[in-house]
Amino acid sequence: MNRDFNIWLSGFRDSIADYCYYIDFEKVHRNVNGIKVELNILNSLIDSDNIEHDFEKLIKRYPETLKCIPLLLAVRANEIYAIDSDGAFTYNFKNQNLPVEQYKIFMKKTGLFDLIQNHIINNLVDYATGVETGLDSNGRKNRGGHLMENLVEDFIQKSGFIKNKNYFKEMYIHQITDKWNIDLSAISNQGKMEKRFDFVIKTPEMIYGIETNFYGSGGSKLNETARSYKTLALETDTIDGFTFVWFTDGKGWASARNNLEETFDVMDHIYNIKDLENGVMAEVFK
Repeated sequence: MNRDFNIWLSGFRDSIADYCYYIDFEKVHRNVNGIKVELNILNSLIDSDNIEHDFEKLIKRYPETLKCIPLLLAVRANEIYAIDSDGAFTYNFKNQNLPVEQYKIFMKKTGLFDLIQNHIINNLVDYATGVETGLDSNGRKNRGGHLMENLVEDFIQKSGFIKNKNYFKEMYIHQITDKWNIDLSAISNQGKMEKRFDFVIKTPEMIYGIETNFYGSGGSKLNETARSYKTLALETDTIDGFTFVWFTDGKGWASARNNLEETFDVMDHIYNIKDLENGVMAEVFK
């Protein structure tokens, strides 16, 4: 296939965020439901005329409610450290390690008493749901790392391949070797390197090792990736019955276009999302 690199690169996307990328509401509700009873107990402090006294009584009767407090501060930890002119303390909210009086000081100095007592919030369950939603936005980076992989898998499935029958996810070189009795020593440094492919597709005539990635921003990693995949492509060219396929995309490649072009020039099977949308799966995997 004779393709123009500049035209191919110009089709790269700014983003591949799907509908589930922004917030994992299932996780949010699951986390809140795990402490919903305790949050509702703490709700009894709303409208309290003497919140410090009522908090002390509540903690002595329901010490398990302490585990909710870090979330009210948007902290994912069982311990919180705090220091001021009165001293330094490490508060354990899973296993109470300090007198209730000290936890009262924590609640007062962090502003949580004011938040609860002065009607800034009306329901701690709703408040916690909002906090969890905010915290989950930090998980976008991890979700983003799988977006290209998920997208490619969707196209694999739509092409008629069946998981664990003729396509496989996250397979190591030794697993491919054992399953189909193929010598991959050329890409494993004679068995010294354990490479893992994102996907492996098996057709009657060929085994395809597939890598996927998306780079929305630049960085030194892109040059390293392009160079290593160029080497991998050249090595796999010496193996009968095995083909390396790379699906990549993202405007981040603009900062590493020279290295990517070098790889493009030697790889027969390097594709972007636009290629996927144009039916390249049916052309490649026969």
